[in-house]
Amino acid sequence: MRVGLYPGTFDPITLGHIDIIRRAAALVDKLVIGVAINRDKGPLFSLEERVAMIEAECAHLTEQTGTEIVAHPFENLLIDCARDVGAQIIVRGLRAVADFEYEFQMVGMNRALDDTVETVFLMAEARHQAIASKLVKEIARLGGDVSKFVTPRVNAALRDRLG
Repeated sequence: MRVGLYPGTFDPITLGHIDIIRRAAALVDKLVIGVAINRDKGPLFSLEERVAMIEAECAHLTEQTGTEIVAHPFENLLIDCARDVGAQIIVRGLRAVADFEYEFQMVGMNRALDDTVETVFLMAEARHQAIASKLVKEIARLGGDVSKFVTPRVNAALRDRLG
């Protein structure tokens, strides 16, 4: 069984994330969405809320693709999380060249820690490339419309949280 791990903070999950999840599901039999706890980032949504959002948004993708998609919180090294869930592949989404520079360093470090786990990069669809959770939260905080960047359910959660 091919298992992939798509890690991130997902605070909140965006249409860009969902696009990468949908396409990654075609590459593996099981896709684990690794939800980073990362207390240093001070997430807007709790871990439980982020996991629930991912599960709600990905339920239809499991039905559409036939790939098992599960959310898995983690707070350890990414490569250790990959081992914990039995992933042979780490999936990373790229938006721009700046992403690649950081990701290139991460791949090198992860390969040094465990060279049996491959990293696969997927480019977000053009219409989703500029979407970043951080920017979505900032727009929502300032009263802007984020409906082009998130699902209606996530949009409602942002409005509820930010007033």
